[in-house]
Amino acid sequence: MKKILLLLSSILILNISQLSADNSLSLDKALEMLKNKNLEIKSAKLDVDSAKEKVKTASGKHWGKLNFTQDVVNSNDAGNVFGFKLTSREATFGDFGFSQFNSKNPNILNVQPNDLNHPNARNLFKSKLKYEVPLFTGFQISSYNEIMKSMVKMKALDKDKVINEKIYQLRKSYYDMALLDNSMKNLTKILNNITKLEDMTKSMIEVGYAKKVDLLEVQAKKGNVERLLSQMRYNKELLYHYISFLLNKKITNIEIPSTHVELPTLSDEDILSSNIDIKRASTGLEVKRSMTNVSKSAYYPTVGAFGEVATADNTFLGSARNHASYTVGAHLTWNIFNGGVDAAKIQEARIEQLKTESQVLLAKNGIKLQLAKIRTEIETYDSEVDSLQKELKLSNAIYKNYEGRYKEKLASMSDVIIKQSQQIKKVLQLQQALNKRNERIFALEKLANGDN
Repeated sequence: MKKILLLLSSILILNISQLSADNSLSLDKALEMLKNKNLEIKSAKLDVDSAKEKVKTASGKHWGKLNFTQDVVNSNDAGNVFGFKLTSREATFGDFGFSQFNSKNPNILNVQPNDLNHPNARNLFKSKLKYEVPLFTGFQISSYNEIMKSMVKMKALDKDKVINEKIYQLRKSYYDMALLDNSMKNLTKILNNITKLEDMTKSMIEVGYAKKVDLLEVQAKKGNVERLLSQMRYNKELLYHYISFLLNKKITNIEIPSTHVELPTLSDEDILSSNIDIKRASTGLEVKRSMTNVSKSAYYPTVGAFGEVATADNTFLGSARNHASYTVGAHLTWNIFNGGVDAAKIQEARIEQLKTESQVLLAKNGIKLQLAKIRTEIETYDSEVDSLQKELKLSNAIYKNYEGRYKEKLASMSDVIIKQSQQIKKVLQLQQALNKRNERIFALEKLANGDN
């Protein structure tokens, strides 16, 4: 019966462990979730969409604009009333006061026509449809269109940079969790050894082979290890909070990866060709070139055409067909001289373009310097990790040896505690070295636009 209960308990524990593993979030799934859930990435995507709409705005200027206007006016001003009648094609000779002309009056030219000077108030309902289109703008519109397209590229690169940064932070958090988990396992083993040593010391005190101060030393060291483990548990909790923040979702369990991160097989040329900062600098150069073209457009004339149809009456759309009119025309503007302002603006744009060309070269050289520095640091940390792993292995062996010597009264408790302190120190040093190595590898991948 006991064997059956033991078997059932084992199966239950195994199922619970399996369920926990199934519910844990893997790094690959977390990365996919990151791209869809992270709020900063969503904001960056909206910036790209906004820039695309600005391209449509710039491109739309090629097609001109069509406006409809409706005027509703009432006036008894002589000029307005006569103008209203002319506009609606309803003016008559009577409007000039011919009813007051008298051929027998010798001063006929001095007669003031009352119908013309003091007309009755009149309404005007004028409906007009006007289309204006730029025929030539000195390549200004096309240059602005290119600028807006370059800005879309820039915003897309900004979005990629945000994604790249968040991927870096998420991967680092996962591997920091793995290092914490591994260090906690090592410290837990040390804590178990200290607990055994504590029990052994108590037994030795009972038979007179050890002193109470030995027990106090063991208990003090035990409290120190427990404190370190408690700090690591808090750090794990903080990491879970940070992962939840990155994914915009509460995460309580992740699939712990290996503590070792493989060095990506990326050449410097591969990284330089995909680096976001270099691409952004190159896109900025495209913008400056287009801005130079915009400045040059001041030397060219601008030509536009327009056409309009209208109808007017003293009632809305009254006799619209009979009162219809049209106007077509073209307009040319050419700034012949403005004190050299245009030439100065062109020169300023060229200087900015040269400055941006230097910034592109500076970005490339800066990335090359970072690559050399990071690769050197990775090699240094690889050597340090290899050395610390050997030192930890030796430290574990030395501690076991001193623990046995203490049992045989060949070493003091202080000697055992010192060796155990060295053991703990190596665990923490190894964790720090692995953490720094992984961080440098992630930094290398970030320079390569996240390519792993």
